Amino acid sequence: MRKSPDWLYADHATCGSPAWIGKGLTCVCFKRKGNCQRICISLTPLQEERLRRLKRRMKVYFDGSMFDHQEALRALWSASFPGQELQSLISEQWKEMGWQGRDPSTDFRGAGFISLENLLFFAKTFSTSFQLLLKKQGGKGAVWEYPFAVAGVNITFMIMQMLDLDATKPRTFVRAVFLQMLSENEWAFDLLYCVAFVVMDKQWLERNATYMEFNDVLKSTRVQLEKELLMDDVLRIEDMPSYNLLC
Repeated sequence: MRKSPDWLYADHATCGSPAWIGKGLTCVCFKRKGNCQRICISLTPLQEERLRRLKRRMKVYFDGSMFDHQEALRALWSASFPGQELQSLISEQWKEMGWQGRDPSTDFRGAGFISLENLLFFAKTFSTSFQLLLKKQGGKGAVWEYPFAVAGVNITFMIMQMLDLDATKPRTFVRAVFLQMLSENEWAFDLLYCVAFVVMDKQWLERNATYMEFNDVLKSTRVQLEKELLMDDVLRIEDMPSYNLLC
């Protein structure tokens, strides 16, 4: 059994329901493996720094006039369609990837530049899964009924809401658990995004969903992610059962 890190042990802890929220406590407990496990509200220096970096990423709007944003778009195209030249940053070709129009920058408004970073991370880290979802190789059922890229932007936004990282005080256990995972791996958010995408696609196909049901599928995806993040043996994103869907 893995030894709990030192930061779990602090004064003024309580064990029970989310009634602790807003009570000025330092730590709170919830049951894992039959025992009360402490989750601290006060962050370690490493957690604070990594959370600060992640928040900075979340606040960056996509700006099509910025060179590094343009290069990220080109990199996404290259990773998505290797060997196929992109004619222009504004092109009908983008519709092949599931953007709503010729200019993908208009679809980033909801989640910002981090949603492009998430797609690029997925494409480079789990290229097989990315290509399977993008091109629906071996797919079945309602395989073309959600636009891949726009779905990716919505997944980023859903995770941002689920983790509630902008809150002054933690309002969910999921947020506290994620911050511990972030201290283990700076790319925890991006990894969680990849897991969320394959979970969403799996649920989509199992339900034979239509585009009108996209929000319902996204909600059920969030429920599944929250359930797995709070499982007894899940201490890293890689421990989540649905992580095994990635390849």
